[in-house]
Amino acid sequence: MNDKAQAPQTYEDLMAQALEMEREAVARYSELADMMEVHNNLEVAALFRKMAEVEGHHVTQILAEMGWAEDRPAPRRAGNWGTPEAPETVPIEEMHYLMHPWHALQLALAAEERAVQFFDALARTTEVESIRRAALEMRQEEVEHVELVRAWIAKVPKPDDDWAADPDPARYID
Repeated sequence: MNDKAQAPQTYEDLMAQALEMEREAVARYSELADMMEVHNNLEVAALFRKMAEVEGHHVTQILAEMGWAEDRPAPRRAGNWGTPEAPETVPIEEMHYLMHPWHALQLALAAEERAVQFFDALARTTEVESIRRAALEMRQEEVEHVELVRAWIAKVPKPDDDWAADPDPARYID
């Protein structure tokens, strides 16, 4: 957890924060899938849609566990991780329209590893036992995601070094 982050003080605060984190991951993976579809990179788009679906299951689980309605807005205190985006969010600037599935999975792996680190740090630093237990449980779920993404990586070839060479680059005529 970042030093600037505000640690949740109650279990409800933690779950609101986790809900916001998962919603942000769903939105970003969906956005990345849309970007890849625009560039006709359908294989990578499908991977990002699958990641959005996986994260969407967490949203559903949190809402069900807390008894919150689907349209429940996250409290203002949610999302205090000390960075502009949630730990599990793939940075948009790391996208490339010619990326291969291997690249997409590397981005997903880094996001899942950041989520593991976030919950690990929270579990180590909180003084509230219910938050510690929940953070450890969420950490374990993210570890499982890391393992899932690593298994996917093992199934796709690493692209050649010239993967970003565009055989038909855009041309601008004045």
